[in-house]
Amino acid sequence: MRVLQILPELNVGGVETGTVDFAKYLVQNGHHSVVVSNGGALVAELEKCGIRHYRLPVHKKSLWTVQRTIKALRKIIVDEKIDIVHARSRVPAWVAFFACRRTAARFITTCHGYYSTHYLSWVMGWGKLTIVPSEVIGRHMISGFKVPSENIRVIPRSVDLERFAVSREDQQGKSSYTVSIVGRITPIKGHVYFLRAMAKVVRSMPFVKIWVIGDAPSGKDSYKQELEVLIRRLGLTENVEFLGNRRDVPELLAETDVLVLSSIGPEAFGRVVLEAQAVGVPVVATKVGGVVEIIDDKVTGLMVLPKDTDGMAAAVMRLLSDKKYARELVVAARKKLETKFTLEHMASRTLEVYRELLESLNILVIKMSAVGDVILATASLKAIRRKYPKAKICCLVGKEARIVLQKCPYINELIVVDLQHKEKGFWGACKFSRRLREYRFDIVVDLQNNFKSHLWAFLSFARESYGYNNGKLGFLLTNTVKVPDNKLSPVAHQFQTLKMLGIPYREDAFLELWLSESDKKSAQQLLAAEWLAENSQVVGVNVSASDKWKTKNWPLEHIARLCDMLAGQNIRVVLTGMEKDREAARHLLTMAKSKPVNLVGKTDLMELAAVIKRCQVYVTPDSAPMHIAAAMRTPFIAFFGPTASQRHLPPARSFVVMERQLACAPCYSPTCKIMTHVCMREIMPDDVVRQVNRLMKENA
Repeated sequence: MRVLQILPELNVGGVETGTVDFAKYLVQNGHHSVVVSNGGALVAELEKCGIRHYRLPVHKKSLWTVQRTIKALRKIIVDEKIDIVHARSRVPAWVAFFACRRTAARFITTCHGYYSTHYLSWVMGWGKLTIVPSEVIGRHMISGFKVPSENIRVIPRSVDLERFAVSREDQQGKSSYTVSIVGRITPIKGHVYFLRAMAKVVRSMPFVKIWVIGDAPSGKDSYKQELEVLIRRLGLTENVEFLGNRRDVPELLAETDVLVLSSIGPEAFGRVVLEAQAVGVPVVATKVGGVVEIIDDKVTGLMVLPKDTDGMAAAVMRLLSDKKYARELVVAARKKLETKFTLEHMASRTLEVYRELLESLNILVIKMSAVGDVILATASLKAIRRKYPKAKICCLVGKEARIVLQKCPYINELIVVDLQHKEKGFWGACKFSRRLREYRFDIVVDLQNNFKSHLWAFLSFARESYGYNNGKLGFLLTNTVKVPDNKLSPVAHQFQTLKMLGIPYREDAFLELWLSESDKKSAQQLLAAEWLAENSQVVGVNVSASDKWKTKNWPLEHIARLCDMLAGQNIRVVLTGMEKDREAARHLLTMAKSKPVNLVGKTDLMELAAVIKRCQVYVTPDSAPMHIAAAMRTPFIAFFGPTASQRHLPPARSFVVMERQLACAPCYSPTCKIMTHVCMREIMPDDVVRQVNRLMKENA
């Protein structure tokens, strides 16, 4: 496994130390380890172990710097053939997130802090999986950043027991004691309350030394100066010593009698507690954040409320005066540490998460147009599932077309969008994109290829997106193909996009629909009510196409003539159509001398599919029922006039195309410009009857 960790700097600190420890573990266990930061004191330690370090300004928030750094990091990811990019801080996470796009690397974060819900922090929850060091931080990421609970992985931080295996003198009979606080000198660490508590301790135990290990962040010395003033006011000048940032923390802890963690805000974890326990130092800590998951009060340490200086002072004095009790706490703490908080435990759990990340694949297929177009996508869905048998595949469809895929075995989930209401317009689309991001898609396959679908492919923040470069925001996709000419069939047209995923077009790429027993039963009841026996010869006729495309319709008088001619051959005709076609069907029945079965407006989509499946032949203009017939393997006769058959004909085994090659066709116009509708009128009923007979004979 090839892992890149990225963080702001590599100076002394819990996050930095953990990064170095884990980088070493990776190398020791046969993995390739790379670290990216702005440099620091720990770089030499990394390089000494053969770990490659790249220095980039990933600590700077400047938008211009971030843009340049994204490009530089992407080159490192590609050159080093990185599998996992692990971000451990917010600005590096922004850089890493966008650098991973257009690469094969997976992006993951560890939330080392209790972040404010500022927009800059949201990126810490954008990985497919989010590692947190404690359940407290996990709950914060779920409630504050809307990270799905199933995406959270709790991995406590650890301590390298070998590094902290230092000798510790017998503490019995000591005349002076040392109390230490370790961490950055910032208000959240509660140094003010620690010092006030220590003033109370010193009044009872004047020989106590107080070590402040750590320093103020660069450019923020004012708080440290305030502490120095407070020390003078409390009369602690002779007792307190600022040791600054140190690399010999294990040795300093070996000389410490009690460690105090006095934080007043939520701690993500509290690594220094583990370090003290590894050395054998009893701990007093405030009840904040993840610290409560490390210390069992009065069992592995003592806990007090934040800002409780009296309680803190009493706890410290108890541990200094009752050595037997302090020893009991240390032994219990060591036992828990060895069970839950070792470097081996943390590192092996992290590798498990990496493997889970590499093995999981979330794919979104976008096809949110009309029913017929969604049916055409079933061949593509089957091909994608064949290519990625273990992936989680979701399909984004419109509200009306969702019924097509409700029983599709090739997808795990349908995502339904309401383009007429909630998700209407630009802002509706942007709002809906937040929902898409919750799925943490790795790949988006855009079979819709319009402005909105390209926008959603981008705003889903998928690592890879595929579609056509058709001038409709195609530049937002990571992988595009030129729009092919109009000679391709609709399914072959879709496979031009799939080819970029290594999925070739196959001649057996047929359409599918999945009928329920209820659908079949409903269709059977409708036909039985019209005295149609199971052995009756049945031809279905679709009355019309959509309202938008009246030019696709075959004239009603031709349909009436067809019904009469087939009735003369003892073939029953079943008229199908939507609710909108009821009036046309009533008019048609007045024109026909025979009595065709009228099911117009009486079926839903899947019941219609079951009826079409019962037909020996189905006759239809270019519309969704033509695709249904192809999916049901029912031989069909398709009429084409204003549209071209080569662009819209679905793949099928048995069919006939009836199309007049006129100078004005295909016009792709919803109204006939020459007002004759000749392209459809010249398809004569006699010719259709002959084709019906031929198909019935061939498929008998």
